[in-house]
Amino acid sequence: MNEIGYEVDFLPVGDGEKSGDAIAIRWGNLFAEKPEQKVVVIDGGFSASGEALVDHIKKYYKTETVNCLICTHPDNDHVGGLSVVLEKLKVQNLLMHLPWKHTNGISEWFKDGRVTDNSVKEKLKESLESAYNLEQLAIKKGINIIEPFTGLHGFGENLEFRVLGPTKAYYEELLLEFDGTPEVRNFSEASVFGKLMSFGADAITRIRESLDIETLDDSGETSAENNSSVVLLFNIADEYLLFTGDAGIPALGRAVQQLESEKFDFTKLKFVQVPHHGSRRNIGPSLLNRIIGPKLLVERKIKTAFVSAAKDGAPKHPAKKVTNAFRRRGAPIYGTLGKTLRHSKNAPAREGWGNAESLPLYLEVED
Repeated sequence: MNEIGYEVDFLPVGDGEKSGDAIAIRWGNLFAEKPEQKVVVIDGGFSASGEALVDHIKKYYKTETVNCLICTHPDNDHVGGLSVVLEKLKVQNLLMHLPWKHTNGISEWFKDGRVTDNSVKEKLKESLESAYNLEQLAIKKGINIIEPFTGLHGFGENLEFRVLGPTKAYYEELLLEFDGTPEVRNFSEASVFGKLMSFGADAITRIRESLDIETLDDSGETSAENNSSVVLLFNIADEYLLFTGDAGIPALGRAVQQLESEKFDFTKLKFVQVPHHGSRRNIGPSLLNRIIGPKLLVERKIKTAFVSAAKDGAPKHPAKKVTNAFRRRGAPIYGTLGKTLRHSKNAPAREGWGNAESLPLYLEVED
């Protein structure tokens, strides 16, 4: 069999309510005696997830080579396991942002006149220690590091790989709001979007939904670090797969606008990662209408959606009103919830692996 195929594996990340991402992808002629394949890893969860990724790639992909390792953003539930992958596998390229290299002129934005560009740089290295250590390990091992901003593309035969966001300018705007940076001189000037400081401990109430009744809205806000997530589009054998990290509504809106400006055919988008483990702060109906399509009055499969959420992550991860919103638009949604999820085409069967059950349409959701 010579057809090009692919498989995407979402490994379970997190204990209790702590969710994260650890994703492995391979594509090529996967039925060859020696698979003619390329391998990408997107995020590594926590350290234990990194160990699981290494074992998974060796066992199922039968290789110790990762062509590209991608860190979407510097939160520990995404970057924590990537050092393990770097240490134990042969990584050719590392895609990650280096915020401490974007501090020239940044001091003028902060209220405290004693702040310098260099002090901000050092503070970012300290507050984003896991990401900084990842960069230093890659340098030590002689691995090529590329910052993934809008427009980066390429990556070999049978695949189109593109970074849809963030742009460098948007990233540097978000950087002013990262944890560890001082208080900005004029908050309204420093950012159009603002920073989420705390949601507090809201009491949970429950409300009714149905296939037609939707309560998700477009008001969600998330952190600057989340909005700095790399948004990726893969085209494998003319099927498009969208990976969103923890990006929020403004960041995803910019990525979608980029595709719309190119007259992208969204019907070719076959797979979507639900952003930020299914948080209601990161996606809204208007954006879903653009990515997936409008609500349907009958259920039918248009696309497939995966959400990486800890086994005990509910009600935040995933939020039922988010999973309902995907399903309502014809995208069955599957959650890791303590197990590995696999999405594939023209790929060998795995002994002992069966079909996962999609999440149901919930008739009662948390408000």
